[in-house]
Amino acid sequence: MVTKREVREPGHRRKFLCVVDSTPECAKAIHYAARRVQAIDADLVLVYVIEPEDFQHWLGVEDVMRAEARTEAEAALARAAEQALGWADINPEIVIREGKPAAAVSELIDEDHDIALVILAAGDGKDGPGPLVSSVASGASAFPIPVTVVPATLTDADIDDIV
Repeated sequence: MVTKREVREPGHRRKFLCVVDSTPECAKAIHYAARRVQAIDADLVLVYVIEPEDFQHWLGVEDVMRAEARTEAEAALARAAEQALGWADINPEIVIREGKPAAAVSELIDEDHDIALVILAAGDGKDGPGPLVSSVASGASAFPIPVTVVPATLTDADIDDIV
């Protein structure tokens, strides 16, 4: 079921959701997203999804691993927000979720009816475009809103030219 987007309702603004991770190509998606929201006067949401660890030996070790993952997520989002500010003079909303990336992104879209577009980075390495892009492309993880995939091969000048 598709939840009605509320971007045209009074008191609401269109939001673009950019998925942040630790890959080099992620900067391309952030650049595109920041410039695009600036161009159309929308808001940007940056989300980092902490994937669950399968470590069940000692609770203390699991807590340390979870805290380290949270610290990594916060650092990645701080870098992404700084990049967005530099490229488009915007202050994005920051979100950290835990779980499988496709499910976590879907849940966020379901909760925030102002999100109108998902922006993902595609890798250009031998491993393919990345698990989330591959999942979306195959139809295994269909989101109820459009998805823009930003290729890692675009230069900053290319991105500036197309937004």
